[in-house]
Amino acid sequence: MRLHPKPIQTFRDDFSYSNSEEAIARFPFPFPQDDYMYSVNIEPHVTPGPEGSVFEHLLDIDEHYLSEMAERDIVLRENAQRCLAMPHMDVACWDLIERAMTSLAADYPQHFSLVREGERWTWQNRLLDIHDSFTFGDSSTLPLPPLEYIGRQLQGDFALLDQRDGDLFMDAGIVTCPADWSLRFDAGMSFSEWHGPVPLAHEMGVFERALKYLTAIPVGRPVRRLNWTLTINARMDSSPETFPSWGSDRTTVTPDNVGEKVYLRVELQVLDRMPRSNALMFSIRTYLMSFDDLVTNPDWARRLHRVMKTLPPELVEYKGLSRFHPAVVEWLSRFDPAN
Repeated sequence: MRLHPKPIQTFRDDFSYSNSEEAIARFPFPFPQDDYMYSVNIEPHVTPGPEGSVFEHLLDIDEHYLSEMAERDIVLRENAQRCLAMPHMDVACWDLIERAMTSLAADYPQHFSLVREGERWTWQNRLLDIHDSFTFGDSSTLPLPPLEYIGRQLQGDFALLDQRDGDLFMDAGIVTCPADWSLRFDAGMSFSEWHGPVPLAHEMGVFERALKYLTAIPVGRPVRRLNWTLTINARMDSSPETFPSWGSDRTTVTPDNVGEKVYLRVELQVLDRMPRSNALMFSIRTYLMSFDDLVTNPDWARRLHRVMKTLPPELVEYKGLSRFHPAVVEWLSRFDPAN
């Protein structure tokens, strides 16, 4: 698939968001088997990946680009604390600018360009009508702080993890479309602290192994994993700060509206070592698909039913599915011949 940005659609109020047939076809369905258990499931993020897939490039830009950038602007206007960077993360923020700009200019030259003349850089984002010249490393030459400047031009959330004392700390980020977590709350926490609420994984030693692996990631060897949950309506921002706006959505699911109301929410998470700061870039690229769209693929429909039917109760509770999980399983059962 090549980028054909749609006009701006909404992730709130009237929820006008929709997926084209091409977007459905490239959706990163996260279940390789008929049951699910929390695991690290990390693999190399080798690029270029399969042409047209969400894995083709380091940073995926798709038909929802304009809509997600408009949503990000709304969130940051409502709460500027959804973007923050501790002072010692300044170099990491510039690392992200370099990584993002060079990647986008190389992978999507019809929409982005970068000219570097020593420390004087000229950046053009044709999709957002941005054309700026700045001195690399000098924040005063940008119209916004470095992390916010580049974060407002990238789909997905980004955290910059400082590595010290054999651990990772969430010391910077721009997070406007989280699945029930808060950057402001997690800022400064260690790897084990921000993963504290996840059930079962601690008993299995998942995070101890993951931390050892992640702290050893070298420059130029990014890795990726998929994470998932279910969300009600095509809502990107389901943060604790906005819970009053979306918490009651979970009570609105009925046996008759599962297909249109319930969305599979998949995060393509990429971790990439930054060369100057030694920080890890942690990108969380979110994809949404309604159950009505998902079941147009019979294999996905059958497998999702089996995954939902066998999901451990602890994960049902952790992922916030308790109120509507039975309705989801019952609705999906009609697409599983073995049921």
